[in-house]
Order: sequence, then structure tokens, then C-alpha cells
Amino acid sequence: MSNSDSISRVALKKITPDVSKAMGSLHGAAVSAAQDAKVEPELLELIRIRASQLNGCAFCLDMHTKDARAADETEQRIYALNAWRETPFFTERERAALALTEAVTLVHDGHVPDAVYAEAAEVFDEQQIAALIWAATVINAYNRIAIATRMVPGAYQPAKK
Repeated sequence: MSNSDSISRVALKKITPDVSKAMGSLHGAAVSAAQDAKVEPELLELIRIRASQLNGCAFCLDMHTKDARAADETEQRIYALNAWRETPFFTERERAALALTEAVTLVHDGHVPDAVYAEAAEVFDEQQIAALIWAATVINAYNRIAIATRMVPGAYQPAKK
């Protein structure tokens, strides 16, 4: 079903502004935690894109691929992100973060296996792992909001540098 065929969906920001504001605050707190932990902003965008790919969230894919490009991420890495395990384009640190993101996103399938967590613990400290889990959790929540309300991709433009 295309967006033009969909029924009108609730505007969450309008109907529940306090909850929407709280979600924005959670996002801000997760970004701050990542900054405090010295997790690279570029890595956060890879996390957001990968979770959005897994969830099929067109709105968030549009937004975060644009944000990644604006932060000088390469087209090659963005295009290959869906098959990151089969490419040489990602560092050990990025691979560990992507595996953790997939495990958190697909929590029903293996409940974040010990091996995935251990791989992340080899290249990230506890503060960084906490920040990665929050980043994955927040984008998963935003994916569900965008999908449930049929947010339309395309209009988003990243902030100017």
C-alpha cells in the first residue's frame, strides 16, 4: 500500500505533545551520553541507518542517510551498510556496534547473544556500550512511531554545517 492509499493517521506531536517532548528529551539524553562516552557521531548515524533498514522505516532511512552524507559519510558505505558483514568498508569498532544494533533491534531473535555483547565489550568500554544500547533503543522507538503514523519521507533536510 502506498502512502497515498493509506488512511489518515494520528499526529502524535499534536495529540500527545508532552509524550512527544519526552521522546525528544530521551533522544537528547542518548546523544549526550554518546558524546560523554566519546562515541563518534558518524557511528551513531550508522546505527540509526542500520536499525531503520531492519525495521523498514522509510522516513528514518531518508533522514539518517541525509544526515550521514552531510557528515561526509561515503555513498559506498551507506549503500553497503545492509551487507556490512560481507564488505571490507567497516572497522572492527563499527562492526561490533552494528552487530549490537542488530541484536537490540531483533531482540526477539536471540535476546542479544553473549557473543555479540562480548564482541562489543572488546572494543567499547561500559559507558560506550550503554550509549550504543540507548542509541539503538531510541532509533527503534522512532522507527515504530514513524511507521505506525505513516510519516512521509522526502522533505527532511539536514541542518547546515
